[in-house]
Amino acid sequence: MRNLNQFADMTTGVVYIHSAPVALCPHVEWALSSTLNARANLKWSAQEADPGLQRATVDWAGPVGTAARLVTALREWSALRFEVTENASDGVDGERFSYVPGLGLWRGSTSANGDVIIGELQLRAMIESQPDSAGLAGEIEAALGTAWDDALEPYRMGGAGAEVTWLQQRVG
Repeated sequence: MRNLNQFADMTTGVVYIHSAPVALCPHVEWALSSTLNARANLKWSAQEADPGLQRATVDWAGPVGTAARLVTALREWSALRFEVTENASDGVDGERFSYVPGLGLWRGSTSANGDVIIGELQLRAMIESQPDSAGLAGEIEAALGTAWDDALEPYRMGGAGAEVTWLQQRVG
C-alpha cells in the first residue's frame, strides 16, 4: 500500500514564450538551459499577433517547483510575454504563471485539469474585504488572472502550428 503522505518528486510543464524580440531569443534559451541543466534549442517562429517578434514553446520535466525557478529566470527581461505551467502531481497542485509587460506577473494554483483554484480562505478574505458584488467580482477576476488571459489571448492564437521542443532536466 502506498504511503498517503508521499508527494511527487518530479513533474512536467510547458514554457510558452508568446513574444520575444529577436535579440532576446538566445538569452531566453540560455536562461532555460541554465535553469533546467539541459540544452534548450528552441524552434522559434514569427509571432503573427505582433510582427517582428518571435515565439517558442518548450515542454519540460523536472522537480516540483521548477516552474517558479523558470519564471525567476525569464523575468529578467521585461519585454517578454510568457506563461509557465507546472502540472499537478501526487499531493501537489499545479501552477500557472503569466507575465505581460505593463501588468507584471500573475500566479495561480491549478487543478489536474488546468482550472485555476481559488481556495476557501482566499474566497472568504475577498468576501470580507468587498462591500458590494462589483468589488467582489473584481477580486475574483484578479484571482483568476483574467486581465492576463485577455492580454495574452491574441498571442496564444498567433502561435498556431508552432513547433514544441522537449527538455528533461538533468538531475545531479
